Amino acid sequence: MSVLECKGITKRYKDKEVLKGVDLKIEQGKIYGLIGRNGAGKTTLLSILTAQSPANSGEVRVDGEPVWENRNALDKLCFSREINSMSILGPNNLKIKEYFRIAKTFYPNWDEELAEKLITDFGIKPKSKIHKLSKGMLSMVTIAIGMASKAPITILDEPVAGLDVVAREDFYRMVIEENAETGRTFIISTHIIEEAADVFEEVMFLKDGVIFLKENTQDILERSKHITGLSEEVDKACENLNVYHEENMGRSKGVTVILNDGENIKEGCDVTIQPVSLQQLFVAVCGREEV
Repeated sequence: MSVLECKGITKRYKDKEVLKGVDLKIEQGKIYGLIGRNGAGKTTLLSILTAQSPANSGEVRVDGEPVWENRNALDKLCFSREINSMSILGPNNLKIKEYFRIAKTFYPNWDEELAEKLITDFGIKPKSKIHKLSKGMLSMVTIAIGMASKAPITILDEPVAGLDVVAREDFYRMVIEENAETGRTFIISTHIIEEAADVFEEVMFLKDGVIFLKENTQDILERSKHITGLSEEVDKACENLNVYHEENMGRSKGVTVILNDGENIKEGCDVTIQPVSLQQLFVAVCGREEV
C-alpha cells in the first residue's frame, strides 16, 4: 500500500508564488482528479510530487520516504506528462520504439506485453519520430507509457488532449479496469471535466496556490446546489451559507452553495434549487480566480 504525501510545498518563479504551502495526501487504490485553471500550478505540483522539479520549501514522501534522489521511492511513481512536440531536439527526435525502450528502464514493474498491446491497439507506428506525431497520437503515447509502467501511483497530465470522444471513453474505461484489477492509484489532471466526473473517486481543486477542496466526488456534488430567484429571496435562502459565483440578472440572481454538515437552505423561500455538475461547481468555485 503506497501513500504519497506532501507538506508545505511552495514554488516561486521570480516574483510569482505559484504554490503556497500545499498539503496533500494521496491514498492507495483511488482514482483522483486534479482540476484547476490554466496557470494554477497543476503541472508544477505534479512535477514536484514526482521529483521532476524541486520545491522552494516543503517535503514530499512516499510511504514515509522522501522522493528527492531516492530510487526506492521513485520506483513507486510514474508521471506521464503531456509531450511538447514543437522541438525536434532531444527526446522529440527519438523514434517511438526508442522512446519506449528508454521509458522501460525507469519503471521496475514495466509490462512489456501491455506496452506492445497498447502500441498496436492505438495504431502507434514504432518507427515514427515523436515530433512528427499529431496531438492525439502524442496523448496515446503518454497513456501507453503510464499504463505500461505499472507504477503503484500513476500520474497522467492532460492524457486525453487531442483524443476524440470514443478514445477518451476507452481511456477512462481502461483506468477503471486497471484500478479494479491491481489497486493502482491514479491521479489525472484534465480540463475536460464533465465526462471524467464519474471516474474520479476524489476530486481536488487547485486554487490560489493551495488545494482548495479535496473530497469524494459524489459527496461534494450532493452537497452543492445552484439557487436562483429574486435577489432578496436568494439572500434569505442562503443566509449564513458559503456562497460562490453570484450572478445578477436585474432583480434576480443565481448563486452556488456548498453545504457543510448540519447546514440547510432556508425553507419557505421562493427560490429554485438545482443540482450542479462537477464542471459547474468548478466554474463557481474557481472560475474567477486570477492566474
